[in-house]
Amino acid sequence: MSDVLSPLVPDSSEPKTRGRRPLKRWQKALIVLLSLVLIGGICGGASALLLIGRYEGKTHHEDILGPIAAPKDEQRWKSGPLDLLLLGSDSREGEPDEGRFGGQRSDTIMLVHLSKNLDRATIVSIPRDSYVYVPPAKGWNGGMNKLNAAFAFGGAPHAAKTITQLTGVKFDGAMIANFASIHKMVEAVDGVRVCIPYTVRSTFSDKVWEKGCHQLDGAAAEEFMRQRKAVPGGDFGRIHDQQLVVKAITEKVAAEGMLQNPLRLDELLVTAADALTIDRSLDLRELALVARDIRPANIKFATVPYTSASLKTHAGSAVKLDDAKAKEMFAAVRDDTIQEWLAAHPQKVPGS
Repeated sequence: MSDVLSPLVPDSSEPKTRGRRPLKRWQKALIVLLSLVLIGGICGGASALLLIGRYEGKTHHEDILGPIAAPKDEQRWKSGPLDLLLLGSDSREGEPDEGRFGGQRSDTIMLVHLSKNLDRATIVSIPRDSYVYVPPAKGWNGGMNKLNAAFAFGGAPHAAKTITQLTGVKFDGAMIANFASIHKMVEAVDGVRVCIPYTVRSTFSDKVWEKGCHQLDGAAAEEFMRQRKAVPGGDFGRIHDQQLVVKAITEKVAAEGMLQNPLRLDELLVTAADALTIDRSLDLRELALVARDIRPANIKFATVPYTSASLKTHAGSAVKLDDAKAKEMFAAVRDDTIQEWLAAHPQKVPGS
């Protein structure tokens, strides 16, 4: 995957696309986290604290981890490693609304691992349709189901519990994305250049992104990231495309020194502020400081290995994870050897 997540350079050859319908609930929390990483690394201690203080006041706070939350490990926050859970939620029409998280499903599920010495980060996407054991909850007796159903059964805390049982990873904090649109973030950085290894055809318009590099404005990036039916690999292709856009944003921010420009930085953070809910135990100031040594080149993306993307189940078509390789990957996260494991097990581009 590292071959297609290469440094991206702005271009003006691609025309802008307007008038797309807004996203539902997305993985803006990931973009926010990467912004925090860059702030800590480029702006430095005192400046980062001031900026994060302004930003944190605009976020929502909830009990995301619920009963699996453990007492804060001060040593881990000083020297790592740290593990964070990021969820993107999507309210479904016709389902009950029981507070901020009721009646929702986790549309995007990501595990963020910050290495010992806090100088590297690995973002692991877990397919939302993974067929896994979901513990009992109100109205659910427990059993095998799609991973994103855990969110609907018991909100974010139940999703966190399910993911913890699946991975064996102890989470030091959690974030969740609220209703927001990715195109605003892309607009805040004046568009991104994304290079894709396959052709993607939009199911919302007559737009086609041929194999190669494309300059995307906010609306085009939003439309591109929402594709799943006409992209190689389906949901896995969409995960890959999301990673490409997020990587493009972080690299452009770093390359153009936006985080050293107070006006541009303020626009970038305020754009994402109302999209983020963080666990009550998570301190964004502290997170920014512990991540200050991570650079964009040391942020790696991966997806949990699978054997089938069309497993037939009582819950509909689901993803069958590769049990052996998934266990190895999660063990590598827990052992802080995940980037070494990825180097030894290179991931294929969806559809290849």
